[in-house]
Amino acid sequence: MRISFCQGLLSGAILLNLLILYYVSRAQQQMMEKRKELGRGTRRAALPASGLGGGLGLLVGAGGEPGVAGGEGHNRGSRVTVVLREFENFENYVGDVANSFLRQRPELPFLAVADTPPYPPLVLSEGARLLVLSPSPDQPPQAHRPEFHVQTEFVLLVPDGVELEQPRAIERLIRELEGEGGGPVRLVAAPVLARSAVQCLHLRVNLREWTATYSPAASGSSGSVCTALQGDAVVLIRTEDLFNLSVPLGRPLFSSLFIQTALRGWKVKLLESPCFSASHRPLFSSAHNQWKADTRLKEASGKLMRSFGLKRLLLSDGKEQWYGCSKETPRCFGTVQEDTPDYLYLDRWTPPCCLRALRETTKYVINILESSGVRYWLEGGTLLGAIRHQDVIPWDYDVDLGIYLEDVPNCDHLKNLDSGSLVDANGYVWERAVEGDFYRVQYSEANHLHVDLWPFYPRNGVMTKDTWTEHKQDVEFPEHFLQPLIPMTFAGITAYGPNDHRAFLELKFGEGVIENPQYPNPSKKRLDRSKL
Repeated sequence: MRISFCQGLLSGAILLNLLILYYVSRAQQQMMEKRKELGRGTRRAALPASGLGGGLGLLVGAGGEPGVAGGEGHNRGSRVTVVLREFENFENYVGDVANSFLRQRPELPFLAVADTPPYPPLVLSEGARLLVLSPSPDQPPQAHRPEFHVQTEFVLLVPDGVELEQPRAIERLIRELEGEGGGPVRLVAAPVLARSAVQCLHLRVNLREWTATYSPAASGSSGSVCTALQGDAVVLIRTEDLFNLSVPLGRPLFSSLFIQTALRGWKVKLLESPCFSASHRPLFSSAHNQWKADTRLKEASGKLMRSFGLKRLLLSDGKEQWYGCSKETPRCFGTVQEDTPDYLYLDRWTPPCCLRALRETTKYVINILESSGVRYWLEGGTLLGAIRHQDVIPWDYDVDLGIYLEDVPNCDHLKNLDSGSLVDANGYVWERAVEGDFYRVQYSEANHLHVDLWPFYPRNGVMTKDTWTEHKQDVEFPEHFLQPLIPMTFAGITAYGPNDHRAFLELKFGEGVIENPQYPNPSKKRLDRSKL
């Protein structure tokens, strides 16, 4: 068989690509082997510039020279790299911090880490380096990844303005961490004096409910063991552990660090001594700079929480912080397809901000219905939530109320909706739903979380409608379930529901529906009841 010129050229190109793929794979494997050596506590040699595609262009030291923290030269033999992650470009003491550590311990690698090149540029002494995390199109990917620039066994995370006065303090932290062996304590911390008092906290992160909860932790005689810190502290962690986190150096640093370590079951031990000093107080020389720093911290916190999928923080002082939707923003999920919202596919439940909006809308609508003389009852999955949880079902995305059709003219918000929608004085949107012959009340024009109102009328003792949806619970039922309506707790208020809720629900959903929770469309996504 003769091979044409084009076929030969194509074969050669394929062979060349295979060779390139082979050498790239070998290079990646060698990098991974070096990381494993670091995890075993062995000292790695510095990565040669030629192995990084021409040098580490965004790791810059004194005089603008490139370098690798913990590499050749005076850093040889050090077990710890000092990392300063939290500082502001417009006013900081990074140079002073570096000088303080290097004056006492000149063999320590010192690495300042920034998202973008600081302006004004940092002035760093010999032995200190700057690592910029934002990628640059003319640099290889490893130039911006901190795990390629830390080659010591441990990392010491320090705040801006801290000073090292006791040269052996770092060894004390190392001994404490090594003394924990392979137990749950994977971080050791020491307080910083003359700053806000550091507090040991318990942190519980529930990704399924998009929530992180902080609570105070008790202090022990030999130091506190907890899952998070609040305040100023120096933290020691094994390099291998730090770079096994998804976001090892996120900002705000402590929020990012402890959310990830808490999810892994790791703990931090806060020692009473040694202490690190801090002479630069306050950090910012003007109220304006303090305001800028506070604003940037708030922005960084919001960005971090959204990237981690956390929408509600319960703080140790009882306050709350929200990072989800509001009345002024769209809801957290898009149009629901086949009764299965997108978050269920992520093994998550309804975001807490969305549940809050549903509760507020439900309370508002029920108050108007009651004041207008419109008889209503909790319907479908909403009644099921009231019986199971006295609240909205944790994975539900709307609320359903049944109403008597003959009472609609009693309510000013409903009686004229045939001619369009109504935005009331409180920003709620009342409209006739486009999907069928029922009413819908949306949280706002921007946020379409809603309560649906289903009008029924009695005919020969049966509650019926003129149009029906494809939902299996949308069926006729005897009127005696509504005679009388009975009060029940729902979403923090007293609402009304059918008098025999079990029979009513089993008529709509089937026998055992109360005791056997399930997602709305099990054919698309089933509830794992073992995780309840």
